[in-house]
Amino acid sequence: MTKVIYEPTGKAREYSPLALNVYTGCTHGCAYCYAPRCMKRDRQQYYQPPAPRKGIADLLRRQLAEEAPERQVLLSFIGDCFCGTLDHSAAALECLDALAAADVPTAILTKGGRRLLRAERQIAAFAPGRVAVGATLTMSRRAASLEWEPGAALPEERVEVLRHFHGLGVRTFASFEPVLDPVQSLEMIRASLDCVDLYKVGKLNNHPLEHLIDWRSFLREAVAILRGAGKEFYVKVDLRNAAPDIVLTPDEADADVHMLTK
Repeated sequence: MTKVIYEPTGKAREYSPLALNVYTGCTHGCAYCYAPRCMKRDRQQYYQPPAPRKGIADLLRRQLAEEAPERQVLLSFIGDCFCGTLDHSAAALECLDALAAADVPTAILTKGGRRLLRAERQIAAFAPGRVAVGATLTMSRRAASLEWEPGAALPEERVEVLRHFHGLGVRTFASFEPVLDPVQSLEMIRASLDCVDLYKVGKLNNHPLEHLIDWRSFLREAVAILRGAGKEFYVKVDLRNAAPDIVLTPDEADADVHMLTK
């Protein structure tokens, strides 16, 4: 049987112990995206509206019937379920229905903004504590967001949608990776404190800009803001290594503490 829920390795493991990729392309067109290289696809080809993987929902239901995971499943590492997909996210919604019915802890990470509202019914179907919705927050300024992530929702829209779900009692999280401009990332942390439960903070890798950023200063200020607001957060390994003298608590350096489980 083809298993569509899989265990990520390497740096991806910091985001989730399990993952499900519904699509294999993305219309957000992020200049820093690693997926085209991983998939060995031309960037312009990868940025075209994606169709769902063939039979993905049926394959998922078969796998869940055999064994429903008790660890968190992330949608998704490759592509965004709420970009400009050819099926308007229908396959993603079908997969969420299956995950909710099987009581699988599920996290959704997207830059799709209001497109995530398509999934409001599916998200509401999960048992309490079994689902989390998140957004990647990078730039705070519209012009910078349009330059780096031209097809994604604008920053304020992403926060607006997190605020909506937070108000419904859904657990929310924000991913700060890549950090392209520490000033703007810190602005987005402050702007989202009222509606984000968990922060995952990383850095910028494999890009010339990473050597121009004072990662120690960035992490020190991010930690001060988040601790001051009493927020739950996790600092990724690459950022910890870039600022080794910043002392963190065990929970702030342990990804698994923050994952959803049964």
